[in-house]
Amino acid sequence: MTQPPNPKRRSLPLPDSRSGLLEDLLESIGQHLASGHDAASFRSACSPWCTVVPFATFGLLLLLPFDPNSDHVGFYCVSEKKVLSKMLSDVCGKVACGSLCGWLALMDEAASVTLLNPFAGACAPRVDLPPAGEHVAAASSSERVSRVHSRWVLHPTNGYGDADAAGRAIKIEDMRDMFFHEIVLSTPPDIVGRECVAMAMLGCSTEATFFRVGVDSAWTLLDTKLEFSVGSIVHCQDKFLAIDCTGEISVCSSNAADTTPTATLLLSLSPPAGLYHRSYLESNGELHIVGAMVSTFHETQSFTYSSAVYKCNLNDRTPEWSRVRDIGDQTLFVSKHFNESFSGTSVSKYKENKIYMSESLYEDSYDLVHRLEIVDIGTGASEVKPVQKKMHGSDALGWIRLNLWKGHCKTSIIS
Repeated sequence: MTQPPNPKRRSLPLPDSRSGLLEDLLESIGQHLASGHDAASFRSACSPWCTVVPFATFGLLLLLPFDPNSDHVGFYCVSEKKVLSKMLSDVCGKVACGSLCGWLALMDEAASVTLLNPFAGACAPRVDLPPAGEHVAAASSSERVSRVHSRWVLHPTNGYGDADAAGRAIKIEDMRDMFFHEIVLSTPPDIVGRECVAMAMLGCSTEATFFRVGVDSAWTLLDTKLEFSVGSIVHCQDKFLAIDCTGEISVCSSNAADTTPTATLLLSLSPPAGLYHRSYLESNGELHIVGAMVSTFHETQSFTYSSAVYKCNLNDRTPEWSRVRDIGDQTLFVSKHFNESFSGTSVSKYKENKIYMSESLYEDSYDLVHRLEIVDIGTGASEVKPVQKKMHGSDALGWIRLNLWKGHCKTSIIS
């Protein structure tokens, strides 16, 4: 029998998510979330909740070396001091060759490249780029390289300068040294209305190569005009910068579809004196260099070093490097392989005015533990902390920001 309605019971109206009171309350809650995982769950509830915890509040994870024969990848979360394991079928048979804007660049044995957002849920978006061609292989290696079916073969020369006709197949772990050593993106490839350009540093070459997503059908070589091999590529102020091991910089012109890119040496800018450079990166529209000042004591056969940060505005009439001792609430993340800068610490709980380096500067190659170096920008002093036992390589790969716009991250914790 149906119960008659209770006249004393009233239906309460649902709170309007657009009301100022609820929005203020949501913002207050979002600012006090304890970790990135809590923030990810909070954002995935609905659009208003996602809006009050902006993308910039997410910290970075340290992408650890992974077995190319496996479909599992490990990420170290600094704020929670835990290793997170994530299954990614797209990484199997590939090696990482770039990390930017929350996306990974992965390369297989055919030198084909896949751009993957590893934290965008079950239907993670991916963009496939064409493989390297014979022209890229010739520019990247001093020895002859040929393609046999879907594999690349290296033909080393003997003492008489004759190339081995049979050659040997290039293993997946050697692909970065032979082809795309690092790929840098101008913008995430899934942003509508903005052209994504991939610029690649080759294994050993004064040339770089680029590909315009949705425009080009093959990679195009670009002569950087540098005297020595390109050691870093940075996207800064809407342009790509190619930098060699001496600190000389070449500015690449626009990669727009209707133009032919060129490169011009920045002859007026000399690197900071006495600085052993570790990494170049963009932060707040300016080019930054992270390096070390080393003092050697011959009597005791010992040395000490302090880290230093310099910045430069390339739009100045006469650009020059200036020492940075305070970056406010920013945190810089630096790795030997891939670079990323990030500002904002409210959720991730990273320390302000610090540099997080994926490995210490003078790490013992026989040490079986990854060690993270945290540098105080103001004093240059650093502390070294263990991360985890080493796996499939001697160094941690690099930092990656959680890009959760298209989904949420599901991970499991490794003890």
